[in-house]
Amino acid sequence: MIKKFGRLMLDINGTFLSDEDKLLIENKHVGGLILFSRNFKSFHQIKDLITEIKNIKDNIIIAVDQEGGRVQRFNKEFSKIPSMQKISNYAKANNDDLFLKEVGWLISSELIASGVDINFAPVLDIDDSTSSVIGDRAFANNVSEVIKMSSNFIDGMHEAGMSSTGKHFPGHGGIYADSHIELVKDLRLMNDLEDKDIKVYKNLAKKLDAVMCAHVLFPNINKDLPSYSSFWLKDILKENIKFDGLIFSDDLGMLGAGDESFTDKAIKSIEAGCDMILVCNNRNEAIKVINAFDENNVSLSGKIFNMTKKLKVDWDKLIKSKRREIIKEKLKQIEELR
Repeated sequence: MIKKFGRLMLDINGTFLSDEDKLLIENKHVGGLILFSRNFKSFHQIKDLITEIKNIKDNIIIAVDQEGGRVQRFNKEFSKIPSMQKISNYAKANNDDLFLKEVGWLISSELIASGVDINFAPVLDIDDSTSSVIGDRAFANNVSEVIKMSSNFIDGMHEAGMSSTGKHFPGHGGIYADSHIELVKDLRLMNDLEDKDIKVYKNLAKKLDAVMCAHVLFPNINKDLPSYSSFWLKDILKENIKFDGLIFSDDLGMLGAGDESFTDKAIKSIEAGCDMILVCNNRNEAIKVINAFDENNVSLSGKIFNMTKKLKVDWDKLIKSKRREIIKEKLKQIEELR
C-alpha cells in the first residue's frame, strides 16, 4: 500500500532537531523537509539528522538544492561540483556530452548515501548572462543544448535511484530580476515561451519526475504567478505538455511570491494544481499554513511517495569507487578552467 504524505515542505534552523521541530514533523500535513547549508556540518552529522527525522515518521521526503556552482548546500566530504554551465561548456568542447550523466549519478549517489531523497535539479532555465539569479546555473543559453545536457544529467540521477525535479517552470532565464527579493515580471508572449523555455519541458515531459514553479509573473499571458495559476499548471503543464509528475511550488516566503498572506498563497497553490508547497525561513507562517490545511480539509497525497529514493548507496563503498574517482578528477580540471 502506497503511503500518503502531507503536502507542506518546511525547514529547520540548526544542525539538530528542536522539540518544536519534532512536533511539527509529526503533523500529518508535513510531508517534506528541505535542508540548507546551515543544517550541515559533515556527512555523518547530516546522515544522523536525516535518520532522526525518518525515525519520527517515514512518510516524509528530504530535499536539498545541490546543483553545483553557486548552489551547493553540502560540502566537505561531498564532491565539489562546478556550475552546470561550466560542465556543459567542457562537455561540448570535448565532445563528451555523456559526462553530464556521470555528474548526475555522482551528485545523486552522494546525497542518497546521506539519506536525502531529492535534489531540486536540474535547472532547465535558458540563460548565460540575462538573469541575475540563474546565469551559470543553467546548462546553456540554447534550447537544444539545455535539452541534451539536462537529459543526460537526469539519466545519471535515475541510475543512482533519485527522481528529477525540473525548474523553474515555465522559465526564469528571460529576465534580470531575482524573484527571491522582488516581484518579477517577464513581458514575453506565449509564442516566445513556446519557442524557447516551454520547449524544454515538452521534450523532457516523460523523463521528468517533478517540476518546480517559477515565481515569475507573465502579465501578457496570465494574471497569476504559475504556482497559483490553473492556466499554467493544468492547461499548459498537464494538458498541453502532457506532464503527469509531481508539481512543487517554489518557496512561498520569497518576495517574488507576492504579498498575499502565506495561508492564501498556500491554498491557492493547492487549488491551482501544486502537489506540495514550500514554506521556508518562517516558522510562524508554516504553522499557520498547517492550520489552514486543516481548516480547508487539504487531502494528503499518495503521489509524493514516487519521489522517495529508489536505491540504497553505501558511502564507504562509494568513496572508494573508481568511477567516483574518475569523475572527481575531471571535475577538478573543469573547476580550474577559466
